[in-house]
Amino acid sequence: MPSVKPETLTPSSETKVKKTKSIITSETAGLESSNKKKEKKVKKNKSTENSSDSEKSDKKIKRKRKASSDTDNDEGSEIVEPVNLEIEEAVKKSKKKKMKTVEVDVKEAGSKEEDPNSVSNFRISEPLKNALKAKGIEALFPIQARTFDSIFDGLDLIGKAKTGQGKTLAFILPILESLINGPEKATRRTGYGRAPTILVLLPTRELAKQVYTDFKYYGEAVGLTSCCLYGGGGASISPQTVQLKRGVDIVVGAVGRVKDHIERGNLDLCSLKFRILDEADEMLRQGFVEDVEYILGKVNDATKVQTVLFSATLPAWVNHIASKFLKPNKKIVDLVGVQVMKASESVRHIIMPCSWSARSQVIPDIIRHHSSGGRTIVFTETKDYCSELSGLLPGARPLHGDIQQSVREATLAGFRTGKFMTLVATNVAARGLDINDVQLIIQCEPPRDVEDYIHRSGRTGRAGKSGVAITLYEPRKANISKLEREAGVKFEHISAPQPADIAKAAGGDAAEAIIQVADSVIPVFKSAAEELLNSSGLTPVELLAKALAKSIGYTEIKKRSLLTSMENYVTLLLEAGRPVYTPSFAYGVLRRFLPEEKVESIQGLALTADQRGAVFDVAEEDLNTFLTGQENAAGVSLEVVKELPQLQEKEQSRGRFGGGGGGGFSRGRGGGGGFSRGGRGGDRRNDRFSRGGGGGRGGYRKW
Repeated sequence: MPSVKPETLTPSSETKVKKTKSIITSETAGLESSNKKKEKKVKKNKSTENSSDSEKSDKKIKRKRKASSDTDNDEGSEIVEPVNLEIEEAVKKSKKKKMKTVEVDVKEAGSKEEDPNSVSNFRISEPLKNALKAKGIEALFPIQARTFDSIFDGLDLIGKAKTGQGKTLAFILPILESLINGPEKATRRTGYGRAPTILVLLPTRELAKQVYTDFKYYGEAVGLTSCCLYGGGGASISPQTVQLKRGVDIVVGAVGRVKDHIERGNLDLCSLKFRILDEADEMLRQGFVEDVEYILGKVNDATKVQTVLFSATLPAWVNHIASKFLKPNKKIVDLVGVQVMKASESVRHIIMPCSWSARSQVIPDIIRHHSSGGRTIVFTETKDYCSELSGLLPGARPLHGDIQQSVREATLAGFRTGKFMTLVATNVAARGLDINDVQLIIQCEPPRDVEDYIHRSGRTGRAGKSGVAITLYEPRKANISKLEREAGVKFEHISAPQPADIAKAAGGDAAEAIIQVADSVIPVFKSAAEELLNSSGLTPVELLAKALAKSIGYTEIKKRSLLTSMENYVTLLLEAGRPVYTPSFAYGVLRRFLPEEKVESIQGLALTADQRGAVFDVAEEDLNTFLTGQENAAGVSLEVVKELPQLQEKEQSRGRFGGGGGGGFSRGRGGGGGFSRGGRGGDRRNDRFSRGGGGGRGGYRKW
């Protein structure tokens, strides 16, 4: 029998050691590279955990996918402990760590999948990433994400997306990156007097200023200089000329002023690498067809210039420009599709009946009720009414083409920064202006064209946010169904907010304000309050209610018509037991039981859509006369309307949504109204036509 060496263990102790080593080996996942003399049983149970480098690496990846190499070493040393420690406890710890690592991995992988448009996924350099981060931008919008690579790689591109989807940044980012770090880097000039490398054309000076602001911000982040070319409103051409002579990298300008500088020899396009047409369809609408083609044609070698065109729609002229000035291999990115242009789906579209005379009274209440304290833009059809209405709305400012450019810029800046919250504007502000957080749009009447409605309502609900667009109209003059159909919206039909509702909401704010008043005022007013309480005959609650009302400017609560929104008027529904096809028939029924002067005093008569009756407004003081009078007319029903029924509209084969003359509803014949050619018949008394002779024939406006 061979002699036993001193260090040799007994069979029983040797078995225990083997078992212990087996457990340790299974949990350390092959981290004990120094253990070269493992027992045979251990190798058999854990054959996959050999000391080979590849097998060790596989195990480490599974157990420590996200942990650092330092952490790996630390955990390994924690698991391989002397035999006299509690082995089972170490095993449990190791298992818990494994489970935690797996959970973290799953969460991190999930977060990456949820944000495919993250800025980090695009070829954007650190300076621009930092500039985006400062603006709170962590991911690109769909139009930006889908066009970035094509523009960066030098392809001509047509981008089509609905308004408010971030088209401006879609061309700024890839073009700047291409110029600084892309294919055009080697050809970039930096000397004094250099000609611009980038030219951006816009239809209006407001849009030019807006895009210039963005280009200037991101351009400066990568060391590029910009200038903005625009005219009108007293804008001098001399400072712009000086900038161009010194040399700039980026020129952003309105079409008319850019053409002017080219003709004067101030703007040289010999070094141009990028040309961008933004809001191309609006250039067509504003009559810049020849000017745009003139500017694009001034490039010496179009094959060396990348052209990018962005538009909300693609009319024939835009397609013509694309085929003439863009390369055959151009890329088309369409986020709208072949469908007809539709209004924003993130906007709540509301239609609200309101007579013209009541608008200035109703609009402030609409703002209080629907703006949620955010910004509001009120659109008018004329410059005169824009100025007039802005003077009637508390804290509002006007914006239209007759206002000096410097004042317009100050107005827009004040609106953006929240110095005032209500802007009254004509169409000058309806297209392309990027004003954040506009909560409410009010249109004083239905617009002339469906595109006007789409672009006006598109000033809210931008960049994934929601908004409200309210259009005021007179039912018997407007073709709301056609507007609804063409714009692709479903209007909510609601009446103007009642003064009682507005007062109730304001009362809550006033109550909170009273609580904030310092207790030190109580002794000063206490005696007057006690005297008032004793002498008024009112309860303390009633007195406090009056005090709250007075504090917010209410001395009485007036009623408001559901039909015309006029104060101190009530809306009635007339039914005669038979169909009511014409206003004349409704007036005839009323004359059966009412004096002529009362019939003549009603406002805004309109027929119901089901042809079963008519609605109209009467002065609150005449309400009892009408209700008691109908008791003497057999088969006639007259009742106060609590909710306005659906009303008939004037169908028009051509023309604007809101137009169309009305005929004389009583005594006499009025002019033709509401179709392709319609005049206005008879005299106009407040909101209805009466005793009218033949009206003239007006022209029509084609779509």
